[in-house]
Amino acid sequence: MNETNNIILPEPTLRRLPWYLAYIDILKNQGVKTVSSTRIAKAINVDASLIAKDLSFLNIRGKTRIGYEVARLAEVLADFLGFKRSHKAVVVGVGSLGAALIHDTGLANYGLEIVAGFDTSQELIGTKIRGINIYDMKDFGRIRELTDASIGILTVPFTSAQDAADTMVASGIKAIWNFTPCRVRTSEGIVMTSTSIYAHLALIYNRLGNEML
Repeated sequence: MNETNNIILPEPTLRRLPWYLAYIDILKNQGVKTVSSTRIAKAINVDASLIAKDLSFLNIRGKTRIGYEVARLAEVLADFLGFKRSHKAVVVGVGSLGAALIHDTGLANYGLEIVAGFDTSQELIGTKIRGINIYDMKDFGRIRELTDASIGILTVPFTSAQDAADTMVASGIKAIWNFTPCRVRTSEGIVMTSTSIYAHLALIYNRLGNEML
């Protein structure tokens, strides 16, 4: 593992790095050999000096009048972000959203390997989604241990979110990707990130409403 993998970056920087990688991958596929921070800045609408500062955290520096080597930059970014390594995950709550995430084969390109799904619905337990077994939530601890999953993807109704998160943590899950609108509480040491679809919708509706006034 590269020593940069142990760097704890400021969250805004960490959120921007995948933007850079997405654009760099496009250039790589186009056969582009080098790219300047100015070109990246224009493409993704981020200040060039900020890009240079972000990449300096990873000990990546461009050459004067040449810029960054595209292939090397793509390799370092993908490695640092963990996209090159496999991370086993389980989905808790396989309704429409949870099932959609299991169906999303593109997640595997970013190192996320979904190995099992869980639900409390008898209609779903015992079925498969894209070859992934759906288990009873009662069996979470046993299956978690068998699969050695470290990430739990939380897509249950918000009324069940805290209980589901507690079960995950008690069974050995180390990180939770929360898609519910509930702010779940976890013990210290558990990595928690939330993707609130509803919060983003509220932002869109609010801004759209103001624009239409």
